[in-house]
Amino acid sequence: MMFAVAMTFIDQTIVSIAAPDIVSELGLSASGMQWVVNAYLLSLAAFFAVGGRLADLLGPRRVVVAGTLIFVISSALCGCVPDGDYALTWLVAFRATQGLGAALLFPAALAVVVAVFPVERRGRALALFFGLTGALTAVGPLLGGWLTTWTWRAIFWVNVPVAVVALILTALAHISDRRRDEPLDVKGALLIAVGMGTSVLGFQQASAWGWDSVATWACIIGGLAVLYVFCRYELRTRHPLINLSVFRDRAFTVDSLVLFFAMLAFVPVFFFASVYAQVSLSASANQAALYLLYFFVGFAIASQWGGRILDKRGARPALKIGCVVGAVGFALWAGKLTDLSMHDQWPYVALAGAGIGFILAPASTDAVNRAIDASYGEVTGITQTVRNYAASIGLAVFGTMLTHTMTDNVESTLRARGVPADQVDSVAGDVTQSITGQADARTPTGDGPVATTMRDAMSSIRMDFAEANQWVFYGMAVALGIGYLCALRHPGGQAAATAEETPTQTPVRH
Repeated sequence: MMFAVAMTFIDQTIVSIAAPDIVSELGLSASGMQWVVNAYLLSLAAFFAVGGRLADLLGPRRVVVAGTLIFVISSALCGCVPDGDYALTWLVAFRATQGLGAALLFPAALAVVVAVFPVERRGRALALFFGLTGALTAVGPLLGGWLTTWTWRAIFWVNVPVAVVALILTALAHISDRRRDEPLDVKGALLIAVGMGTSVLGFQQASAWGWDSVATWACIIGGLAVLYVFCRYELRTRHPLINLSVFRDRAFTVDSLVLFFAMLAFVPVFFFASVYAQVSLSASANQAALYLLYFFVGFAIASQWGGRILDKRGARPALKIGCVVGAVGFALWAGKLTDLSMHDQWPYVALAGAGIGFILAPASTDAVNRAIDASYGEVTGITQTVRNYAASIGLAVFGTMLTHTMTDNVESTLRARGVPADQVDSVAGDVTQSITGQADARTPTGDGPVATTMRDAMSSIRMDFAEANQWVFYGMAVALGIGYLCALRHPGGQAAATAEETPTQTPVRH
């Protein structure tokens, strides 16, 4: 199962490293490239709950296989995108179906792992699962940097051999398929997909449309309204897509809230840190990948430690430690960004990663342990939906913060260098879009006075970008601080063992 979900973790970070080459070859705009990144997260957020429920109804083995096939076929097609007018549509469409495959695959895979281990051993087991699969996210930038030197298309094709091995291992594992003889809540599935998708779309497009845009708020408010209707409907239906009564457990609710605030930083940090390394530090794609590797050294070590704490003392101590360590790490990291030295930053990068490592496995495992009637796929679907919804909001909010701050900084730099006032706004906007839309800091060409000034100002613009990123990383520290306040509300203790099977479940071994 770890091998199967490795693809989905790698894919969250590998595309950002290859962004400049994709944009250059296909002629995409910065906003178009952002859609390529966002389509994956948008689809994940919309369909995770459905994937978790299908794992319960159809059996996790079937859903793992289906998710893997959808994911790898979509990956291969992403790598085969044709040049021309349809390139963006093709790439966004199959990135979305990649997200669908991942949304089916991950909850089912986690349900398999959870079902194998009793509650008292589950903390260390899932710490290993989350630690290794999470650390594999670091492989994304490293692999992306190496493969991009050949062709950026290889970042998608690399999933094919991984998927083949994953399918062979799944067949050899003789996974038990536990099914529920219940109907799928199709209306609920449609409501949550529309609600999640629409609201996430509003957050994602806020930087392009503007926070004062009617379209932005129509999507956000409309999506949240649909989610409210979904919750009301789920409380009345006999076989709901999500059993909302699980939120009556205060520990489960706190676990979900802590995950939400932690994930505001966890996924977005890959994009912002990799672009910062390539723009402000003038690092290559491979050097940017190594920069992110510091984060995962801390993450991998702390995730194992957090799992042991969960098994011995419950989730509350691990969550509190993780939020404090993460908040301090991100705050210290933010303070060092303007030093423009990768060597001076690594202890704080690792500390920030350790904070997330302490949180991720214990919060996810404790939430799953409190599953109602051993509905592991369903509860995993809930927690993963929360995680990806938070990641999308984090990318949107922090992206907007970065864009506005960067624009203001560049405008000040250009004015100080004598660029005419009537050109400052447009030039600053172009610079900001170029840098924040993709990991690219190529020096402007041309003999005009503005181009000449821009070439002379590149070192100042790199500092402007570092200062703009400080606000983003301080924001991540604040998010983890709020997570700490939520962790204080955790009742403590460990979840009682739940029945591994209910009368409606029929174990089937193949």
